[in-house]
Amino acid sequence: MGNLERSEDIFLDDRNAWFEDIMDAFGENLTKLAYTYVKDWKIAEDVVQDVFIICYKQYENLESITSFKSWIYRITINRSKDVLKSSSIRRMIMNPNLFHFFRAKDLSPEMAVVKRSEEELLSVCVLALPLKYREVISLYYYEDLQIEEISKILKMNKNTIKTRLNRARGKLKKLMERCDMDGV
Repeated sequence: MGNLERSEDIFLDDRNAWFEDIMDAFGENLTKLAYTYVKDWKIAEDVVQDVFIICYKQYENLESITSFKSWIYRITINRSKDVLKSSSIRRMIMNPNLFHFFRAKDLSPEMAVVKRSEEELLSVCVLALPLKYREVISLYYYEDLQIEEISKILKMNKNTIKTRLNRARGKLKKLMERCDMDGV
């Protein structure tokens, strides 16, 4: 009986080492993959945990799997789709009033990256504007100055400031749309 226990310990050690290896190798990519389906980082992490549980349970059947990477990605996609089909997710999506209860004060990491990316794009586009438009945009939006204050600072008529601000918004919108289409 002692040898049987010892061989079972070796089996569990091998399984645990393998499990840690796949978590390190695939964890981040699988979470990103799941996120593209469920569009919520926490739910994506839950999906990946479920996938890893399936992997752990399938350890004995590894030899029958021809491409482990394809297999684990397919499980992640299927599990993500299952989560989307579940009634609890549908109820959350159908009832957006629930979201105000769950909003965190801080942005999630992925939303912080998106926001930072959008802010960088906006900054680049503002800097690409001609100076006369860039200055009114900067003073109005970044410095939170009123039209009257900008008029005094630039020593221009208020109507000129309003016109430049409107034209700057239009040019900025076109620049941002062009950047979005170009994938910048």
